[in-house]
Amino acid sequence: MTSDRSPSSAGAVLPGARGPATPYRMTVTTALPHADAVALADEQLASWLKQEGCEEPPPTSDAAAGAPPAAERLRLGERVLLDRDHGPLRGGPGAGRYDRRRLRTPAPHGTRQLTLTVATGAGGPTWFRLEAETHSTGSGVRTPCRVPVPELARTLLPLLDAADGPAAVHSAPRVITADEVDDLIDELCDPERRLPTVVASVPVNLPLDHWVQEVVRPLCRQLPGLANAYVLDPGARTGFNVALEYHTVYGGAVRTYLPEVDPASRQDGVRHPVLARGRIEQDLRGAAGLLAREPRRLAADRPLPPTLAAVPVLRVPPPQLRPAAERTTVAVPAGTGAGASTAAAVDRAVDPVAELAALAREEQQDRAEQQARADELERVRHTLRLERRDRGQTREAHEVRLRTGTRGVLAGRHCSGPGAVGRRGAAQSAGRPVKPETFTELLSRIGEFPLLTFTGDQKSALALDGLQCVGAGWARLAWDGLTALQEYAEAAVRGAAGGDFKQWCEHTPDGCHRFPPRKAVRGESRTVFSHTKWKRERMLPVPECVDASRRAFMGAHLRIGGGRTAPRLHYLDDCSGSGRIYVGYIGLHLTNTRTN
Repeated sequence: MTSDRSPSSAGAVLPGARGPATPYRMTVTTALPHADAVALADEQLASWLKQEGCEEPPPTSDAAAGAPPAAERLRLGERVLLDRDHGPLRGGPGAGRYDRRRLRTPAPHGTRQLTLTVATGAGGPTWFRLEAETHSTGSGVRTPCRVPVPELARTLLPLLDAADGPAAVHSAPRVITADEVDDLIDELCDPERRLPTVVASVPVNLPLDHWVQEVVRPLCRQLPGLANAYVLDPGARTGFNVALEYHTVYGGAVRTYLPEVDPASRQDGVRHPVLARGRIEQDLRGAAGLLAREPRRLAADRPLPPTLAAVPVLRVPPPQLRPAAERTTVAVPAGTGAGASTAAAVDRAVDPVAELAALAREEQQDRAEQQARADELERVRHTLRLERRDRGQTREAHEVRLRTGTRGVLAGRHCSGPGAVGRRGAAQSAGRPVKPETFTELLSRIGEFPLLTFTGDQKSALALDGLQCVGAGWARLAWDGLTALQEYAEAAVRGAAGGDFKQWCEHTPDGCHRFPPRKAVRGESRTVFSHTKWKRERMLPVPECVDASRRAFMGAHLRIGGGRTAPRLHYLDDCSGSGRIYVGYIGLHLTNTRTN
């Protein structure tokens, strides 16, 4: 098994450059009555919208039995649309009823869409379905390989009393004791189970609580609503593996049990994939994405249950076809006209022509906004291409100066001094960009790389300036590395990089800045990764959109110096996710077997 999104995977070719990201789809039943489930969903949705600074939607009116479908569209903010509809299921008034909410919000390169459906069939359970997907506005924009688990799913699951057949659906891993092994086996073999079940074991040399908190919970971060997760304590592990001799799990491994487990079949055991402990510890973030891949695929491909399949397609009808709830009743005061002795109710219908024109303007505005975003993206790309061309011309001029320069000029490349300052001032006055001589200048100019973000501590980088002569060469080499990373990121977000940064350096396209491949390292050694203290040094800051803990392991690095001090630049390639590269450290070599 290999991860489809692992920043530190050696030689990994990034997946589908273009096209939609894999959607998130949760389908469960709830013990709540239909009306209570809809009210709970509306309450949580309104709370989330309020946190995002959007208007709260007005309350809805209950659909009468046998009433035709009613639909409405609400604009809750700039590019924030909420469509709501309800009515009977296909098959007639006696087939059941449904309520649906579809929310569309802006995304960096498109639109996020969240669809929530509650459907109850005649005499059947209440089904609850939550879907999240992303629609890109540009054909050249690279999208994440999967849509993340919506926060609404994490908040709703504990409140819904959700179930998958006879088993409860949990939002977090649950520890199984020896007394609960039989119940777990019954759940695995239940023919009504639709969701995969993930079972984790605990290494014999580690405490249960530590393994659950530090490994299993982060590993199952992408599973809420897609699979149930359990952890076998030492007592449960023995009984579980004796009962399922062809489907065992042990030694810190994690196994995904697909529906329809046959415990007596040796051949069936091959069908349920195992994620080994070594793979998990090597790259926990990548292993989490790998573990969620099969549940995500099953959720997207599995046919809908009959009740949800009977929900009609969402269509916001023209204004003149909308039900009477769209019309307002106005009380006319007494004495204002004929028959004024009593108050007369006047049914003021909405002007169909005016509302059709308003709807057309709204759709035109949406298309104009999408086109404006696409135009802005193209302008950014054009600017980046011009900057890259200018950098290429500057490099050619610099090479000419090196070939024709004097001995003093060549000597000045390695030590900063008055001569270097004079050359830098002359180049700047001529309008030509130059490489920084110090890390102080480098950090002040890092904003020149729009797709790179420095998240580390500046002190470690500034300390390199104290080494004087060699420090200037380090700063220029670091600048070369950042320039190459920027050009690689420009191609990666378009899906045109052809691999990771190491492969980019080995096969740099014509016209792009070349960085020595031997100085680009994909990841740290297994020894460094397995050493707790050394690994912690490389857990560097990232935004919350990249990792909820605001830390990520940055094993990939650039060698920007040699010798015992051996400065390094550590980074995280997240071009397939947030569309950026995060530089978490610039400084002296972090601790390993040679520096310790």
